[in-house]
Amino acid sequence: QAQVVESGGGTVQAGGSLKVSCTVSSYAYSWAWFRQAPGKEREGVAVLTRDNWTRYANSVKGRFTIAQENSYTVIHLHMNILNTEDTALYVCAADPAFYPYDQNWQDEARYKYWGQGTQVTVSS
Repeated sequence: QAQVVESGGGTVQAGGSLKVSCTVSSYAYSWAWFRQAPGKEREGVAVLTRDNWTRYANSVKGRFTIAQENSYTVIHLHMNILNTEDTALYVCAADPAFYPYDQNWQDEARYKYWGQGTQVTVSS
């Protein structure tokens, strides 16, 4: 079973920026960031595949960017113009299966490997 480790969470003021990162110990074809706020369902935020295909939730489109570093060794989620509604536990997920242009990328069942998450808190 692969190990997924997130890092980079913290507290930032509204309007600010933050980056969270993820490493996966085994091969993956796709990586996704999910987030879960207290009392809310887990939401798929962004996805990246080895074909450099990306998709974003409407709630973060234009503000967040998912990117890879060092040949997909590290997956980053760059978050800009943060607001209090972005406060959540951000969890990285990954899967080795070949699912190009997967329109179901927000389905949690799609991902085999999961991290424990890193907390992001946006203060007003």
